[in-house]
Amino acid sequence: MSVVFYPLFVPTYGIALFCWAHTQHVAPLNGLWAAVAVGGTFLLTCILPISSIYIMMRRGEVKDLELDNPRERTMPYFYSAISFMFWSYLMVSILHAPQYLSFIAIGATAAIGIVAIVNRRWKISAHLTGFGGLVGGIFCYCLGIGAVPTWGTVALWFGLSLLLMYSRLRLNAHTPAQVCTGWLTGIACTFLPYCIYCYAA
Repeated sequence: MSVVFYPLFVPTYGIALFCWAHTQHVAPLNGLWAAVAVGGTFLLTCILPISSIYIMMRRGEVKDLELDNPRERTMPYFYSAISFMFWSYLMVSILHAPQYLSFIAIGATAAIGIVAIVNRRWKISAHLTGFGGLVGGIFCYCLGIGAVPTWGTVALWFGLSLLLMYSRLRLNAHTPAQVCTGWLTGIACTFLPYCIYCYAA
């Protein structure tokens, strides 16, 4: 679970899922647009941040990709936040993504910024922040298209969230408070802003 849902993989999963769902339930997306959205997401939120971590590993500045030592997380998170900012710009200003997707991208960028700041004092779970952001993004998508998620959908994603929490706890990577806070941070950043925007409009 910790490998499959590594934080820097999750945005690509999410964009691929939203492109598929939008095509199935709203309207077909242009194939080139979807390819650029998924490819750009993979490059900016996965390849570039992992490359920066790998370079730091070669220099002896960090030990591994898991970044288990909180002191080693600051710079990788900083570089990741910059990459996420470029990703948000790609989605919002260049691809003119659907409104709900723009909110998700900006929210995910805000989430990694929050994690980077909090990590200086407390080792919040980046895994659960990323996955919580994906769950929040799914509810954001449902709100954006005016759909009500089925109980099966809710059970699936909450069940996966619990399994990931268990994984991080079983590995002694975090405390229960750290995984729960991370998950709630992800949901709050990707879902609540769009929810407030929709109901305030």
